[in-house]
Amino acid sequence: MSIPNGYKQNSVGHLVPIDKIGELELMKDELVTGIIHQALNLQGMMMAVKTQSLADIAAFMTLAAEKYDTTLGGEKGNLQLLSFDGKYKIIIAIDDNQTFDEKLTIAKKLIDECILDWTSDSNANVQAIIQDAFQVDKQGNLNKSRIFGLLRLKNINDPKWRQAMEALKDSIQVVSSKRYMRLYERVGDEGKYQQISLDIAGLVCDVEQSNSSTGDKL
Repeated sequence: MSIPNGYKQNSVGHLVPIDKIGELELMKDELVTGIIHQALNLQGMMMAVKTQSLADIAAFMTLAAEKYDTTLGGEKGNLQLLSFDGKYKIIIAIDDNQTFDEKLTIAKKLIDECILDWTSDSNANVQAIIQDAFQVDKQGNLNKSRIFGLLRLKNINDPKWRQAMEALKDSIQVVSSKRYMRLYERVGDEGKYQQISLDIAGLVCDVEQSNSSTGDKL
């Protein structure tokens, strides 16, 4: 929808003559619109920098692998790169979005059979932990961290339990992966690394510091 000269569109889509809008309202509109446009431009620049940075890192990794016949980073693609002086650090982290397929039902059935077999002498707390792992929330979603916690239970030598854990491992499916890039600078006398914040909400500027010292709030 094109807005004719001399008009502005309000929040419900109506065209309002500019001369009918208060001066303060026009000033606020200009302020908000200007800041948001700057932020959108900054967001675009950040996306471009991240895309180029990841491409440059990938090219470096390929070069390193070819030149030295080795692979840098962890099994999942996690990586840490340091500048020569150690002042700067880049961490690339891969976060997998995981779900479970039909083998989870098999694992649950085997686990239930284990609990039934252990009823006479098993610890009630262990039973509660296992049953709680398969509870769903109001949206019907399983708590993945609780299910993964079953894989960390040790000293259970029951063959059926080991079979259940194998079924549980096989049920895990990666549906998508996200790659995160975190930037750090070593600061202070102790030389601790501090993450370089690219979150505008997390940045502390002179205006905020000045207002916090005087007790004012924006």
